Amino acid sequence: MKKLLFFTLTILSFSVFSQYCTTSGPTATADSNVKKVRIIGVGDSISYNYTCPGIIGLQNLTNYSTTLNAGANYNLQVQYGTCGGNYLGKGQVWIDFDHSQSFDLWESIGTWNGTPPVPLTNHSFSIPVNAQNGPTRMRVIQREGANQTFPLDPCASYTWGSTMDFTINIQNGIDCSGYPGDEMADAIPVTTLPFVDTRNSSFCYSNQNYVYNSPDVYYALNPNPMMNSITASLCGSSFDTFLSVIDAMGNVIAYNDDGTTCGNQSEVTFNTATVGLCYLVVEGWGAAAGNYTLTINASYLGLEDETKDVIKFYPNPAKSSLTIEGLEGQLTIFAINGEKVMETSVSEKSTVDISKLTTGFYTLSFVANSVQFTKKLTIE
Repeated sequence: MKKLLFFTLTILSFSVFSQYCTTSGPTATADSNVKKVRIIGVGDSISYNYTCPGIIGLQNLTNYSTTLNAGANYNLQVQYGTCGGNYLGKGQVWIDFDHSQSFDLWESIGTWNGTPPVPLTNHSFSIPVNAQNGPTRMRVIQREGANQTFPLDPCASYTWGSTMDFTINIQNGIDCSGYPGDEMADAIPVTTLPFVDTRNSSFCYSNQNYVYNSPDVYYALNPNPMMNSITASLCGSSFDTFLSVIDAMGNVIAYNDDGTTCGNQSEVTFNTATVGLCYLVVEGWGAAAGNYTLTINASYLGLEDETKDVIKFYPNPAKSSLTIEGLEGQLTIFAINGEKVMETSVSEKSTVDISKLTTGFYTLSFVANSVQFTKKLTIE
């Protein structure tokens, strides 16, 4: 029930692109204010010094940059200071290691609690070995107020303090150049059907829409005019998935949270009669991510209509053999996780030995006269 309620509130809020929150920071120039930020990197460093008054809003200091190695240890020095009265407050620093354009709790590299003026505070931290290569942001916040609690909100607006961004160039981490699909503009093309793609969404992918906070992977599909419908499945994935279909403007065409045949993995079937270029978005429930297999199949108008009363396959459910009548062409059998388990040619009446297949749900893909359609099969 909680899933349904949450989705009802958020399904109309798809956003095609994500970006750092930049409308954050203080609304006053007095009192608490970060005075110094220093870190020595690989061959370069950040050495920021500032005098009063404070600056309203986010200070974009991304022209200050340094290079850090994944897997290495570093020391960041921050002077949490004041431009007026001395008041209790808190400070926190994050580095966006996964390039998700958000500052997650696990990306926090240091906290401070006290009343300025104070000397430089040392934040010792390590760059994760799986941090993503390339330029990313480090956000430093000092927020005044005795009632502040950790973790601080990196996107909050407040009265006194500082919010500032610097550039961190990460190297020797994960090279994500070979991982397309992080956003709509770089969607993975679905060129042939059946289509099967297996990957891991827990690295090199970020949150690009507002349904859930999990990483998203985009697939681009342009339906053939001969298609009647598309069925996409995430059955067999290692985490609680969510699958949606959107048009080029981000409008929702179809979605599914929990499939009818594979628990908390997702399956969706949608009519393609009025659908042009569309995008299938793979994500997880909440912040879930991990290994998944996306399988996409289609049913076709012409062959389905002409053969629905001619082609017969039986029994269904089947055990050791399957008889097919009325079709001459190619038969491919796919498991529920998208794996091709059998491929054979069939004629007017053929008996196919399926005794080596385990019990479960399968998809039969028929190809005849260059047209393809699919059927469901259960093996007991």
